[in-house]
Amino acid sequence: MRIVIKVGTSTLAHKTGRLNIRRIEDLCKVLSDLKNAGNEIILVSSGAIGMGVGKLSLDKRPDDIPTKQAAAAVGQCELMYTYDKLFTEYNHNVAQILITAPDIESETRKKNFHNTLERLLELGTLPIINENDTVSTEEIEIGDNDTLSAIVTANIGADLLILLSDIDGLYDKDPHKNNDAVLISRVDEINDKILALAGGKGSTLGTGGMVTKLTAAQIATEAGCDMIIANGADPHLLYDIVDGKNIGTRFIKRNIK
Repeated sequence: MRIVIKVGTSTLAHKTGRLNIRRIEDLCKVLSDLKNAGNEIILVSSGAIGMGVGKLSLDKRPDDIPTKQAAAAVGQCELMYTYDKLFTEYNHNVAQILITAPDIESETRKKNFHNTLERLLELGTLPIINENDTVSTEEIEIGDNDTLSAIVTANIGADLLILLSDIDGLYDKDPHKNNDAVLISRVDEINDKILALAGGKGSTLGTGGMVTKLTAAQIATEAGCDMIIANGADPHLLYDIVDGKNIGTRFIKRNIK
């Protein structure tokens, strides 16, 4: 299968912003094993700003653009260094792709992005994609990596999109406020009722939330690809997902005629 996996800041980092070493090591090991089994893996990784916050010893995620961009510049170095080191241990090469909105809005640049990504996969490389937070501004930003991962999924014709987050999936009510909240295991149609279940922003270090995940689900399913929201606390659940087991919330692709 061709699988796009998006991992959020809350999965990669502790609340301090520092790297969650054990979890990222587990993630890279599992992804390497899935790749060894013949799957094509594309990783959309958040975490640059969050890790920059930790490395620069900032008290919180910055609000102003220059400091966000500075944190991203510092954090992206650490992020890619860590990925390169860990994947190399399992004999896999990684490639960094940093993009902004014009790269996927312009037909020419969108085609170039597609061709580069296809060639990297042909060469057996594991592409790692992130928004270029160091240069992005409101006018050229995509905004969140949930949406970015869905755009990548549609662009490359992936078979499955997996969003790893700090929540098990979509619930019928907010599980942080309601003990009787029930996990919705399957969504066949993203209608107004489903959209109404989305809450607000996610972790303090990240930019996402259920709203952006449902937006991603709309993009992916309309492109003919299933999408799954699952908890990234234990990357080993990716084995079960690839084996077709019922994990998290699966959004079913729309039939493309």
